[in-house]
Amino acid sequence: MPRSPRIEYAGAIYHVMNRGNHLEPIFRDQADRALFLKTLADTCEASGWVVHSFVLMKNHYHLLIETIRATLVVGMQYLDSTYTRRFNVRHKTFGHLFQGRYKALVVDGDSPGYFITVSDYIHMNPVRAGVISDPGVLLKDPWSSAGWLAGSRKARPAWLKWQRVYGELSLAGSVLKCL
Repeated sequence: MPRSPRIEYAGAIYHVMNRGNHLEPIFRDQADRALFLKTLADTCEASGWVVHSFVLMKNHYHLLIETIRATLVVGMQYLDSTYTRRFNVRHKTFGHLFQGRYKALVVDGDSPGYFITVSDYIHMNPVRAGVISDPGVLLKDPWSSAGWLAGSRKARPAWLKWQRVYGELSLAGSVLKCL
């Protein structure tokens, strides 16, 4: 039975995630995570994506993205295949890194509270998994957007946009006055 086609349209918001093949790590060290964020930046530039939230776990990742153009499929092909190639070259390995097809759930941006609930779910993933025991430490984690969005981390990547998350929290107006 063939796979159903992806739902893609300009302005769509997705909760995207992918796991390592056989649940194996997709990030062996900090350099791998930095390499993934570089690949994500390249993907955003090429595909016109906006990232609202992200977290990188040891064997999977979560992204909350918005596609300015209908580029989910082409962007995800680039992100996962390019990161896999870069990972394999770096570690002198070969073969699949990810377990099959990525998961992309459409987020209804007009449904009150849904967007921010997905963002919170993404940010709290390390806490729920027991990787981080104190939620305050999450704000210092360089592999989560929580710290950048909270303002506790400097030099936010250009592809990570805070406006929608702050708007959902009714903080955008007060923040803009401070800028």
